[in-house]
Amino acid sequence: MKTTPEHDQKIAKMTFASVYPHYIAKVERKGRSQAELDQVIEWLTGFGEKEKQALIEKKATFEVFFERAQLNPNAHLIKGVICGYRVEELETPLTQKVRYLDMLVDELAKGKKMEKILREE
Repeated sequence: MKTTPEHDQKIAKMTFASVYPHYIAKVERKGRSQAELDQVIEWLTGFGEKEKQALIEKKATFEVFFERAQLNPNAHLIKGVICGYRVEELETPLTQKVRYLDMLVDELAKGKKMEKILREE
């Protein structure tokens, strides 16, 4: 699935620090915790609390965020539609990784079991 170069550039330049509070608010509004959100982020990226916090403080863009991430080998199992895009069909790797994260946050907010979110089943 193609995205426009402008769309991809916009995502690349967005900072993780600007989006993370929205992720927290979204999952907490649905009765999930920040700790669960952080677990999901760590599963996808390999970032523990210290690394994640350092990236927030440095106002790292998503481009830098995912350059430094060790993407989970099971990330390719993340499938579905988010923001009008089927994540498994996105052609731009960075956009796909950001949408993987969006998809996991959505699944958490929708009350999916953690085992399913972390692709353990």
